[in-house]
Formats: sequence, C-alpha cells, structure tokens
Amino acid sequence: MVIRVIADLHIHGRYSRATSELMNIEETAKYAKIKGLNLVGTGDFTHPEWLKEILSTLTPDADTGLFKPADDSSVRFILQTEVCTIFDYQGDSKKIHHVILTPSLETADQISEGLKKYGDLASDGRPILDCTAPQLVEEVMTVSGDNMVFPAHVWTPWFSLFGAFSGFDTVEDCYQDMTKHIHALETGLSSDPPMNWRLSKLDHYALLSNSDCHSFWPWRIGREANVFDLPDLTYNQLTSAIIDNDPERFKYTIETDPAYGKYHWTGHRNCKISLPPAEAIKFSNNCPVCRRKFTKGVEQRVEELADRPADYAPKDMPTYKRLLPLSEIICAVTGTNSPATQTIWKPYNQLIERFGDEYNVLIEAPLDAMAAVVDPAIAQAILRVREGTAKVTPGYDGVYGQLVLGIEPLKVKSKAAAVAKVQQKSMSDFW
Repeated sequence: MVIRVIADLHIHGRYSRATSELMNIEETAKYAKIKGLNLVGTGDFTHPEWLKEILSTLTPDADTGLFKPADDSSVRFILQTEVCTIFDYQGDSKKIHHVILTPSLETADQISEGLKKYGDLASDGRPILDCTAPQLVEEVMTVSGDNMVFPAHVWTPWFSLFGAFSGFDTVEDCYQDMTKHIHALETGLSSDPPMNWRLSKLDHYALLSNSDCHSFWPWRIGREANVFDLPDLTYNQLTSAIIDNDPERFKYTIETDPAYGKYHWTGHRNCKISLPPAEAIKFSNNCPVCRRKFTKGVEQRVEELADRPADYAPKDMPTYKRLLPLSEIICAVTGTNSPATQTIWKPYNQLIERFGDEYNVLIEAPLDAMAAVVDPAIAQAILRVREGTAKVTPGYDGVYGQLVLGIEPLKVKSKAAAVAKVQQKSMSDFW
C-alpha cells in the first residue's frame, strides 16, 4: 500500500512582508484541502511570533516528524522556513534564498538559536542573515543530520543561486564544502524540469516545485507542488524520496507553464518590452527605448549555462505536469482582471463541490462532466491547459505571463453584480 502525497513545501506565514493576515495555520489547512494538498509547509518557523502560533495550533502527529491541526486530520504540516543570506564572494555581493525543513520543534528551536547571531529573526518571516551559504548549511546540519536545506527559486534574477544579478554559475561555488548536504533545487515559477535538465551538472539533484506563497491571497498555495507515492506519510519517508530522487516514490511535480512566471523572458517593464534570449542578445541586453540594462530573464540565463539542447529528456527521473490555478483559468475565460469576484468563485466552488478538490478538476475531471456543472467554455479551457494546447504570453521583469486560450470571453451580465469587493475578513465568504 502506498499513500499519494501532494506537497507544497515552501510557503510563508503572516509575519512575512507582503503576506496576507489570512496566512495563518487554520486558513492554510482549509485552502490546502480545497486545493488537494495533504502536506504543506508551516512557513517561517524562525520567526518567534509565528512559532508561537505554530505551537498553539498544531500538534505532533505521533512519531512521523509532521504536525496536524486540531480540527483537520487530512492535512499534515512540515516545519519549514526560508532565509536570505547576503555575503561577499570574490568581490561580488551574493544574495541567496534557502528553504529549511526540520522534523521537530526541538530542532526548529536549535536552528533558530544558531541563526540568531547572524540577524534579527523577528524582523521578517524571511529573515536576512549576514552569513555565507556554507555557514548557513553548516549551522543547520550541525543541529541534526535529518534537517534539509535546498536553494529557493534558483533562477529568479534576484536572490537566487543562479540569479543573473547576484548568483553563481554552479551549486558548488555557492555551497562549497557544504554542497554534500544539498540534494534538491527549487525550480521556481519561471522555470520547469525541462529547462533544468539542460544542465548536466544538475542531474543528481531532485527538482522541487512549490508555491512560495506570500501574497494577499492565501488560495495561491499549491500553484506548484510535488507528488509522491510513499509507504507512510512521515518526514523521513519524504526526505528520503527527495534525496534518492527516486521516480517510484517521487512521481512528478505540478508546474505552471514557466512562461507564466514574471521573470521568464528578458525585458523592461517600464518600457513594456520583452524579448526571447536571441532577440535580447541582439540588443546587447540594453533596452532600445531607455538604454538601460534589461532584467535578464530565466530562459536567457538557462541558455547561458546549458550544455544540452532544449528538447533533452532524461530517463528514470521524476516527471512533471503543466497546469495553471483554476481561479486564473476562469479569470481568463470570463475576461475578469481580478480573481476577487463572484464571477470567478461561483463556478470554482461548483467544480470543487462536484469533483472534490482543485487538482482533481485540473488533472482528472472529464470534459463532459465539467461542462454539465459550469459553462462549457470554462470546461474547455481547463482541458486546453491540461493538454498543453493553451498558449501563454511570457512574463518579464516582474510582469506575470498571460494565458491565451483562443476562446471568446464569456459575457458577464452585470459587472456590478459580478464584482464583489473583497475585504480580508470576508474572504471565506467565497468558499
């Protein structure tokens, strides 16, 4: 017997900058269930106030190394945080984000105690630490060999391992003698496994995908996730599957189309110019309007470091599925700019009620069955995303990509009736 585990291992709590007050444990558990997640990160355990909330709302789940909320037995939490290290390397300033997983409150406390000397952990849910990447890993792994560290969103132009502005060209340059403890990389929204497969030096790293949810909207958890088949849902079974990168246990990742990410192509937001790598290189990476440097996109950065063709596909590796959040598919069909409307959540809730959770809708629900519940145009759009026939206008320089369905937008009868101004306190009214 195996347990299907769908895990979002990197989120944030409400003490992180630009994060909703609704990002608490209770709401996270609620939205996880709606999404179809059964394992989710706690976010930000290094923040002292957030750790108090974790202690007050979660209890250890027997000897699994995971935690459960008092009122929901179907969702488990894993102690997780993200930290930023800023340090000098060969005369350049490096800014790298890292995700940390740990199996107990005792080890979480010890990690925080060790990191206090490098920065103020109470300043932000994702604290800035004055230490090198190897120092961070050494501090964490000295606490327990069961802990796990992996670099976050490794291709983002800022604050990432391969970032065009403050990163490295290799994992080894970043983590040096502590590279032996790095077993996985988080691909980030603007890249996916095929892009990372182009670098042969990444072959022995597991490729994780997570939401890194820290927005106003807590339903953004699970926009990317990892799918495992495990004999038991435990911390050690999970980390073992990641370390071994075993496709029998680590089945696939759920990816947004990387073009949907806000740093996929090279461009300049202020001048509304975005270009694929070859075109950007023709301009010497300078904006032809303002003459300033472009923000180099992930696709171009991958191209610089790749030693394989774009169509390379390895054997015996975890695979992937490209999806998009259901709410954003419905937005595209209805021509609605904001997801905070009854126009979006009415059909969303109808689909969830019929098929159980969002992943079932996106991956499994038959077209005819969906069309019997919501407008057929919405059902058709879901199928196009599932089958990869929908197109995405690539994002660039902080601008998200745009879904292009080739479907005439539905006409909303009354804009005033459709648009509900959302206050955080009434967010649950949509569910």
